[in-house]
Amino acid sequence: MSKTILDIPLQDTHALNNANPEVLRIHSIESMGTQDGPGIRLVIFVQGCEFRCLYCHNPDTLDVKEGKFEPFQDIVNRMERMRNYFGDKGGITISGRDHMLQRNKTKHLFEILHEKGFNTCVDTNGRLLNEEVKQMLDETDLVLLDIKHMDPEMHKRLTGLSNKNTLEFAAYREQSAKRMWLRHVLVPGWTDSEEHLHQLGQHFKDYKNVECIEILPYHKLGVHKYKEMGLDYKLEGVEPPTEESKARAVAILSQYFSKVKLK
Repeated sequence: MSKTILDIPLQDTHALNNANPEVLRIHSIESMGTQDGPGIRLVIFVQGCEFRCLYCHNPDTLDVKEGKFEPFQDIVNRMERMRNYFGDKGGITISGRDHMLQRNKTKHLFEILHEKGFNTCVDTNGRLLNEEVKQMLDETDLVLLDIKHMDPEMHKRLTGLSNKNTLEFAAYREQSAKRMWLRHVLVPGWTDSEEHLHQLGQHFKDYKNVECIEILPYHKLGVHKYKEMGLDYKLEGVEPPTEESKARAVAILSQYFSKVKLK
């Protein structure tokens, strides 16, 4: 029987969060990143995720047992070498899959970087919200929160899990009055309907700490990885959104947000 990304089992992440506190398990690092937060950033793509998004372009990063280890000191050294490039807006972004699986480590790393005057940012699906995550968020200057879908059933079809935790995460960040950007992947036939986009805008229109929403058009750049991993790609035949579709999404969301970015 053929397998899809939804068949990749969830794994015990307790050990991942509580292993060596001075080391992150990562997939890769991008220097001079400009797509994951404001300014120029060092982007750390971590390993491991509990979502199984059908459009995931890096399915090789889902397994928490894969990847490599990056010592904090090496990250700090990279940041120091890049300090002059960051300016007032740049800094570090922990991105990739879900850094919440390494929340204690992320908190500790951010504490170190804050002592040295660096800006911190996370890109997350908001899957987890507990006391450890809340403590980590206290050390996070900016959250990029991925809103996969507003409809609970469609969200589960698209990611394998409910959107309940993600929306609770968003509400907590709003309550904390700390900076947040929203992100939304525009997938034809899945997340691009006018009804859904209005629902997204209506839900967040009164949030005071949402500075902008970024629209990320669906692409097929990682499809070849599914074949390499022996997985069927569930969105076979889905093409990237048209210019008209992207313009319509921008127009709708601009009714609710003061700043809409099309990536």
